[in-house]
Amino acid sequence: MAKEFKIAPSILSADFARLGEEVESVIAAGADFVHFDVMDNHYVPNLTFGSVICKSLRDFGIEAPIDVHLMVQPVDRLIADFAEAGATYISFHPEASEDIGATLDLIRSNDCLPGLAINPATPLSYVEEYLDQIEIITMMSVNPGFAGQSFIPEVLDKLTETRAMIEKSGRKVLLEIDGGVKANNIGDIASYGADVFVSGSGIFGTDNYRDTIDEMRQNLAPHLNQ
Repeated sequence: MAKEFKIAPSILSADFARLGEEVESVIAAGADFVHFDVMDNHYVPNLTFGSVICKSLRDFGIEAPIDVHLMVQPVDRLIADFAEAGATYISFHPEASEDIGATLDLIRSNDCLPGLAINPATPLSYVEEYLDQIEIITMMSVNPGFAGQSFIPEVLDKLTETRAMIEKSGRKVLLEIDGGVKANNIGDIASYGADVFVSGSGIFGTDNYRDTIDEMRQNLAPHLNQ
């Protein structure tokens, strides 16, 4: 069965003075998801935004899936807020939860699709243990907390190993890569098993969103039938 690749621009790199128009433009240019990098100045050393931004985009008319990546601790308090605001996927870092299974259940009970976010140094044992309870895995290819970082190539082997786990399970779990993804490396990353690609400055930092996303699609095309 042919793969289907998803491109998820991270609004962390968008122009917040005109966020609604920015997201509308990037979806019109061919993006699939809207990615939220939620940071709390506690789990990571930066502070971004909360659920009100999610609600604002839904109120603006954005209908694309919203992929919320919680880099916060504790995580449970924010789940209902983002679910009510219109989130589609909610992922969190296992190290930030007191009870990973309960947090996954909480996300699902709020009618969102649960996922785990895996840092470069986080073992894949978390994925193996909870694979039957998640719908998306966000593999971090940078250390979380800042936009515009360079891709960490050592993560590629973790992608391959995680893809093998997914295939063995027989479940249709999305494998997302987040950090340092650009048009010139997206094809190589795809060859290691990713099927959802988060890109912040790699899209919003370019002059023409459609041209950039078209180039990404062209570089992904050879990997569709792998």
